[in-house]
Formats: sequence, structure tokens, C-alpha cells
Amino acid sequence: MNKQIQEMPKVENHMHVDGSMPPEIAQEFIKKTAGREISLEYVKQLLMVDKDCRDLNQYLEKFGLPVNLLQTREHLKRVVFEVYKNLAKQNVKYAEARFAPSLHLKGGLSYEEVVEAAIEGLDEAKQKYDIEGGLILCCMRGETQENHLKTIDVAEKFLGQGVCALDLAGAEAIFKTDMYRETFRIAREKGIPFTIHAGEADGPESIRTALSFFGENNQIRIGHGIQCIDDSELIEELIRRKAVLEVCPTSNLQTLPHLQKHPLGDLYRKGVLVTLNTDNSTVSNVTLLEEYEKALKMHNLTPDDLCVMNLNAIRGSFASPEVKAKIEAEIMKYRQKQKSREER
Repeated sequence: MNKQIQEMPKVENHMHVDGSMPPEIAQEFIKKTAGREISLEYVKQLLMVDKDCRDLNQYLEKFGLPVNLLQTREHLKRVVFEVYKNLAKQNVKYAEARFAPSLHLKGGLSYEEVVEAAIEGLDEAKQKYDIEGGLILCCMRGETQENHLKTIDVAEKFLGQGVCALDLAGAEAIFKTDMYRETFRIAREKGIPFTIHAGEADGPESIRTALSFFGENNQIRIGHGIQCIDDSELIEELIRRKAVLEVCPTSNLQTLPHLQKHPLGDLYRKGVLVTLNTDNSTVSNVTLLEEYEKALKMHNLTPDDLCVMNLNAIRGSFASPEVKAKIEAEIMKYRQKQKSREER
């Protein structure tokens, strides 16, 4: 492992809690709930996509088991804690993990109880490790407006107390982005920040629609967004509006197997504010450190380019101004230290 990469202060802005459940924890939960032993290798087969993944819809099938295991306060708190602990070990200084409260009600929990449990896990991790963060609550494509309004309400209730934003996630090519215009109009009226999955499984028009959800002067975040690559006008708009793309290369190559080359490096060199993320570290079987290593080897990027992506990430994050300033200072300090070494 590249020592520079390990030491670099990092920011993770696009990670799903359920898709990042550590296999060892899933194995433990299965034993406890089902009362039987199951091999870790088999658990990994259940949780991780294989090399023949066809598309996003097949990729999403891997979420069934972790979602079923995350139906108690104890399990939700534990997994959020473990996700942040694993990130802290990779020298991630700030992270925004996301999940959909509506998917964790089968055990009798309310929306509020689900979110409270996740916040408890986050707070414990922040106390024990050198990491800051916030939780993004997902509205799921294909769910009812009633569910979305409940997610908005609970996000509003806990905003600034662990929750930092909303998101729209799920099967983008089936449930088109434009179907959710009213949901995010309401969120915007309530002053709740949000990001939108767009341009992952669907094309440039999905990204254009997502951009229209934001006010002209609002901070813009797009989950993935990579299908802008062949649309020069859209790229110009993303740059003009300073939209931050939450790019997840390994996941993208799994859900879009027709991609011959991932556009991370090209988007960065064009001036798009890209950030580097894992999406689902378990489902995609990748760590953030590995994503950084791949970025250096496959996209003709330098460690300093990755520092710039981390600056994009913290500046475009939903963190408080104080946390943003703190993490940006750490990244800049590291960057200057590396430049001084190179000049010797």
C-alpha cells in the first residue's frame, strides 16, 4: 500500500450503510438471529457482487440480506459504528454515510427510532476515533410519497444533530428522476440540503433533471453523475454551477459493465469537481484505500490530484463551517508537507 495514500487525510461522501456492512458482523448477526453457524466465505458470497454483474438492478439484489439484518436498534447502531471505525482506520477524517429509514421498519421500529439508533452509532464512533461525519437519509425510488414525506420529516427533526442531508437512491433507470420533483421541492422549502443519485444507471437527462431540483445558488451534489462524460454542454453546466460529483469507480464499473474506461480522470482534467468514494465497500468488495490506489494506476492521477478531490469533497460536504475548516486545514497541511518533500 502506498504510504502517501495511507497517510493522506481523506473524505468519503458517498457510502451506503447497508452496502458497507462488514461480512464478519453480518455473520455474527446471522448466528444470533437464526441460531446457526454460517461460513464467512458464504456470507461474502451473499453480500458481494461477482465479476459477471449485469447492471444496477442486479447489483441492488445484494442489499436484501443486510437490510433484513438491520431491523433492530442494536444492529443499526453497531453497523454505523463499524462503518465509521473502518473508515477511521483508513485515515478518513470526515464521512457521510447514507441509508433509507423506510427500509428498517420491519422489526417494529419507527422512523425516529431508526435514525436515533444510527446517530448513536455515529456519535460513539466520533468519540472513539479521530473522525467527523453526518448521516444522509435516502428517499427510495419506487416508494410512496407518504414514505418520502416521513423521511423528510425525520431529516428535518434531526438536522444538525447527526443528520446532514437527504438523498434519492434506488433503481434510477426504472423510476425516473423527474418522478421525484415534488419530493425535493418540499425538502428545499424546508431548508434541508440534499444530493441526488443521477447519471449512474440512467443518462445525461437524469443529471439535467437532478440539477433542476436545486436552486441556482444552492450547493449541488450529484451521486455518481458519470454519464455526463459525452455531453459537453452538460459538463459545462456542472462546472459553471460548481456541482460536486460523488464518483464511485469500482461500483460504476460493476453496474455499467459496458464501460471500457471509467471517466474519473477525464472529468477531473476537464475541471469537474469530482470526489472519490466507495459507494458500498462490501457489495463492491473495495476499500477507500484501494480506490485511491486504482485511481493512481488507472487514471494517470497523482497523489496531489487526490488531495484536490478531498478538498472538493470537504468543501462540497454537508458539514458545519467549523468542521469544513478543520478538515480542509488538515488536507492543506498534508499537501504542503508532501510538496516540501518533493522539493528537497
